[in-house]
Amino acid sequence: MASKLLRAVILGPPGSGKGTVCQRIAKNFGLQHLSSGDFLRQNIRSNTEAGVLAKQYMQQGLPVPDDLITRVMFSELEKRTTHSWLLDGFPRTVVQAEALDKICDLDLVITLNIPFETLKDRLNTRWVHLPSGRVYNLEFNPPQVHGIDDVTGEPLVQQEDDKPDAVVARLRQYKDVAKPVIERYKGKGILHTFSGTETNKIWPYIYTLMSTRTTPVHPEDTSQAFRPEDS
Repeated sequence: MASKLLRAVILGPPGSGKGTVCQRIAKNFGLQHLSSGDFLRQNIRSNTEAGVLAKQYMQQGLPVPDDLITRVMFSELEKRTTHSWLLDGFPRTVVQAEALDKICDLDLVITLNIPFETLKDRLNTRWVHLPSGRVYNLEFNPPQVHGIDDVTGEPLVQQEDDKPDAVVARLRQYKDVAKPVIERYKGKGILHTFSGTETNKIWPYIYTLMSTRTTPVHPEDTSQAFRPEDS
């Protein structure tokens, strides 16, 4: 298979398992996982101009403006012109998607379609290590010690927007913003939607799609135990 550089995006609401899928794609196919959240935290820690501005918005619970997050992401993409990559958390809006289209042609966009009730349940049991962005779920990915980050031993927190009263509004906001982005990529013929309630059952189908676009660096056997009706 030709070693063409792959340009991919993953979309999904909070609690969709997007981070887990990104890690598996990166591991199995050698794509660089480029997370907008990770880059924002790096800029904040380094006290860059973009980081100072982003921190001000985030402390107020406001979304980082399109031009600011686009500037941060484009700076990172410029460093990776010879690598295949998977964008996570960008583009979030049509304005960001339009900007991305001007600098590259995407090969595929994956979107995770998870039932509303499943997302609510996952978010209500989600705890985060804020400095790193590591996410734990008390149901299926708990920390080794309750309330403590596995790596640093620092305390975990439940973010305000993961608490029950805020979750519904947060998911509705995502849907409103993401819908035109999803429609844009659907119109381009590069959108691939995967539906289900369990990441482990969705993953084999994502793996199969990715295998048609690039050669796995760590092949998996997905021929057993997974059937279409499981998804």
